[in-house]
Amino acid sequence: MEAFLKQTIETTLKDLSFPNIDIIFETPKLDTHGDLSTNVAMQLARPLKQNPRSIAEQIIAKLKPDPAYISKIEIAGPGFINFFYSNNYLQQSVEHIIKAGEQFGRNNFGKGKKAQVEFVSANPTGPLTIGHGRQAVLGDTIANFLEWCGFQVTREYYFNNAGRQMRVLGESVRLRYLELLGELVEFPDDHYQGEYIKDIARQLHRKYGDSLKAEQESDLFKSTAEQMIFQDIKNTLQRLGIVFDVFFNEKDLYEQGDIDRVIRFFKENNLAYQKDGALWFRSTEFGQEQDRVIVKSTGEPTYRLPDIAYHRTKYERGFDLIIDLFGADHIATYPDVLAGLQALGYDSSRTKVLIHQFVTLYEGTEKVRMSTRKANFVTLDELMDEVGVDVTRWFFLMRSMDSHLNFDLSLAKSQSEENPVYYNQYAHARICSILRNAAEARIEYRNSETLQHLHHPAEMQLIKKLLNFPNLVERCTRDFTPHLMTQYLSEVSTLFHKFYTECRVLTDDTDLSQARLALIRATKAVLANGFKILGVTAPERM
Repeated sequence: MEAFLKQTIETTLKDLSFPNIDIIFETPKLDTHGDLSTNVAMQLARPLKQNPRSIAEQIIAKLKPDPAYISKIEIAGPGFINFFYSNNYLQQSVEHIIKAGEQFGRNNFGKGKKAQVEFVSANPTGPLTIGHGRQAVLGDTIANFLEWCGFQVTREYYFNNAGRQMRVLGESVRLRYLELLGELVEFPDDHYQGEYIKDIARQLHRKYGDSLKAEQESDLFKSTAEQMIFQDIKNTLQRLGIVFDVFFNEKDLYEQGDIDRVIRFFKENNLAYQKDGALWFRSTEFGQEQDRVIVKSTGEPTYRLPDIAYHRTKYERGFDLIIDLFGADHIATYPDVLAGLQALGYDSSRTKVLIHQFVTLYEGTEKVRMSTRKANFVTLDELMDEVGVDVTRWFFLMRSMDSHLNFDLSLAKSQSEENPVYYNQYAHARICSILRNAAEARIEYRNSETLQHLHHPAEMQLIKKLLNFPNLVERCTRDFTPHLMTQYLSEVSTLFHKFYTECRVLTDDTDLSQARLALIRATKAVLANGFKILGVTAPERM
C-alpha cells in the first residue's frame, strides 16, 4: 500500500507541476490519525511559497483513491495528509499474507548485489565469550536481513594466528603441560590462565606422555592450542546457528603479496614517507587529524596495514556492500582503514562500519567479569547451557547495538510473560494449538468471502500490525537495526493475545470461525518469518 500511495502522489505532484521530492510515510501512533501519514505538503511549502494546508488540499483534490483500498483522506495539524485503510483492503490483506506464506516480507531491493558481512573475527586464543556472542548474533541476523532483501551474502571470519599473542598462548600451554608432569613452574600473569589451557595441556599429555618435557619451543603447543580452540569456536558458532562461508587468515596477506602491494602503491603515489625509522601513511590527506605509522621502526607492520590490505581484497572480490561489525574498542581505529581505502582509489562508502557496545552479565546483583586470559570469564557455551540458544539470540538482539546491553540472567531463565522470548513463542504455539483444535473439529478457512466478517477493533488492529512487516524488514535491513524486529514481534504477540481474549476463534458461526482462523494463520506466518530472520525457533507446542 505504501508503494502504491507513493506512486500515486508522485503522479499527482507531476500533474500539479509541483517539484519532485522524496515522499516519506509514517505510521501514526494514534488510530484517529489514520493508517499512513505523509508530510509531503509541508516539504513543498518552502519551494512553492504556499501554506502547507493549502498544498495538501490541492493534492487531495487531485487524488482519486479507490474506496476499496482507502476509506478517507484527512488533513491534520499544519498539513499532514492522513490516509485511512478501508475494511475491505484490510480483510483481503489476510488472504494475501496467507498466500505469500514464507515469502511474506521478502523483497528484491538487493537483487543482483553481493554483500559481505565480517563479524566475530576473534583470534584463536580462547573460547568465545558472551561479548563475542553479541557480535556473532548481530552479524548473522544482519546477514539474514540482507538475504531476505535479495542480496547474495557471504559471512566472513577474519583471524590472525601469528604474533606475540600466539606465542604467549603456546607458552601458556607448555607451562601447564610441565605442571602435569609435576614440575613447579612460575606462571606469568600476562599468560592465558583459563581452564581451557589446562584442557589442551591434558590432551597433549595423553597423546605424548612426558616426551615433550625437553621442548623449549612452543610450536607444537601453539599449533595444538590453535587447532583445538578454533574447533571449539566453530562448534560454538554452529550451536548458535551460525555457519561462516569464509575463514580468512591474515597470514595469507603476507604470503600472497597483498601487504607489499599496498606499501608499493603508497610509496609510488607519494602517500607514504619515512620518519624516525618508521613508514608513515599520509592519512591527513584523507581527512585524518594526523598521519599514521603503518610499519614500525622494527620492521613490524601496525594493525592498520594488514587491515587496509584485507579490505582491498574485499573490493577485488566484487562485493557491492561490505559490512564490518566491531566492538566499541575499535571505534577509534576503523577510520584509518577507510582512509587507506580512499588512498587506494576505492569508494569507501561501500563499506559500512557498525559498532556495537559491550555486554554486562548479571549474576544476582553481581557483575560477572570477562577476560580471555583470566579464569573468571563466562563463555558463550556456558550462557547457552544456562538459558538456551533462542533466548541467547533474542536477548543479544533486543537492544540497539549502540546501547550497552545488561543481560539479565534471571529474566532469561524465567518461564513467564516477562521473558520476551517465552511471550512471543507462546503466541505462536497457542495459534498452532487453535489450528489443531480446528482441524479436529473439521473447521478450516476455505475462501476469502468469509473475511468480510472481520471487523472487530481487535481484529483490525492486528491486521494493520501484520501489514507493517514487509516495510519493517526493509527498514531493519537498510538501517541495520535488527532490534526493531524484536520489538515489532512483541507488539504482534500483544495484539494477538488481545484479539484472543476479545474474539473467540472457534464459534457456532462457521463463516466467522473461518475468517478468524485465516487471521491467526496470517499471524502465525508473520511470527514464524520474523523468528526465522532472528534465528529463533517457532515452537508448535510449549
